Amino acid sequence: MALEINDDNFDEIVGKSEVPVVLDFWATWCGPCRMIAPFIEEMHGEFDGKAIVGKVNVDSNPEIAGKFRIRNIPTVLFLKNGSIADKQVGACPKQTLVNKLNALL
Repeated sequence: MALEINDDNFDEIVGKSEVPVVLDFWATWCGPCRMIAPFIEEMHGEFDGKAIVGKVNVDSNPEIAGKFRIRNIPTVLFLKNGSIADKQVGACPKQTLVNKLNALL
């Protein structure tokens, strides 16, 4: 299961990461979020040790969502060295997400 990133563990997991980080901003009521959720889960396993793949529930973690100015969900951010290197807004094929992450490795 992808890491649940929240306001409490964000700095520890994301802030100190030496590998790229993928953050899926989602909500339980969001249909397109449910469409890409299996992709995020698969990527968590496929990129284990190479990248951190996590999920941020925007309803439960407004601080993180506000920090990154998330206005639409799903939004998937690709972070490298603590900065946004790429992003995907809206549902998309899994390969799109994989290609964006591979570009950071």
